[in-house]
Amino acid sequence: MPYNVLIVDDSKSMRQVIRKVLGVSGFMVGDCLEAENGQEALRLLDENWVDLILSDVHMPVMDGFGLLRALRQNSEWQDTPVVLITTESNEDRIMEAMSLGAKG
Repeated sequence: MPYNVLIVDDSKSMRQVIRKVLGVSGFMVGDCLEAENGQEALRLLDENWVDLILSDVHMPVMDGFGLLRALRQNSEWQDTPVVLITTESNEDRIMEAMSLGAKG
């Protein structure tokens, strides 16, 4: 069964790398949507169903933590798995992400 994925990153090249990694990993991808920040991601989610969100943390307009907060406050999206792809290594920030519902 293919999964619909939303990739959220302000870097177009990172979105392309993530998309390529998904493809070569054997992960069965259906629709693969892309957004440049959390706010754009929320607009896409208003019109599309996704099974998984892969998101950067550091983005302009709305960062990954803001996106997580917004998702967890929406009954339609609160259980959607979110994996953060980031260079963030601060333990407190990692624990904050997990407390907001990040799955990895």
